[in-house]
Amino acid sequence: MKTVAMVPIKLNSERVKEKNLRPFHDGKPLVQFILEALVKSKRVDEVYVYCSSERIKEYLIDGVKFLKRPEYLDGNGCNCNDIIREFMKVVDADYYVVSHATAPFTTPESIDRCVASVVDGDEYDSAFTVEKIQTFLWSKGQPMNFDPDHFPRTQDLDPIYMETSGAFVFPKWVFEKYNRRVGVKPCLVEVEPIESSDIDTEYDMMVAQAIYKHMQEK
Repeated sequence: MKTVAMVPIKLNSERVKEKNLRPFHDGKPLVQFILEALVKSKRVDEVYVYCSSERIKEYLIDGVKFLKRPEYLDGNGCNCNDIIREFMKVVDADYYVVSHATAPFTTPESIDRCVASVVDGDEYDSAFTVEKIQTFLWSKGQPMNFDPDHFPRTQDLDPIYMETSGAFVFPKWVFEKYNRRVGVKPCLVEVEPIESSDIDTEYDMMVAQAIYKHMQEK
């Protein structure tokens, strides 16, 4: 059984200029964080970066392969499922792991937990990392998860789980059947708040850089 990991990279990011290549305080570029986690994973056989620009090759680490993707996949009209579909046409595997460079603190252990939950049993057909949210939530002016007339303690609220970008794991047949990376019986693998960090804005980048510097100094 073969498990392949793919990290989709688009260099012309809009909200944070060249965020995937942005260096942290010690010069380490953002993209290398997730690549190191995938290479260290005990459940991943091959790791690919899927990017339309060969410029990314100078930032790859040992154990990572480069696969050039069509430039049209960089367009705003394409989503991650479109990228996965094209990748699967070129790289065959029994199981796929899709991770994003925007989740720098994802650990090899969390990736392995996702893979194990899908590969080692029949209970789940896919898995992904999540952060548990257990606070008072509102949408469109209305409470989502509590009664404002009889609101409980926050620790007694039913938790809501938010996807992180750390890892999505699925067997080949799930994507072929449902045309998506999440099946109908997913395993939600909970990670801690720092690990769930996702860089979408300059503020996110600033916070991640500060966290990493603190971790290095500690």
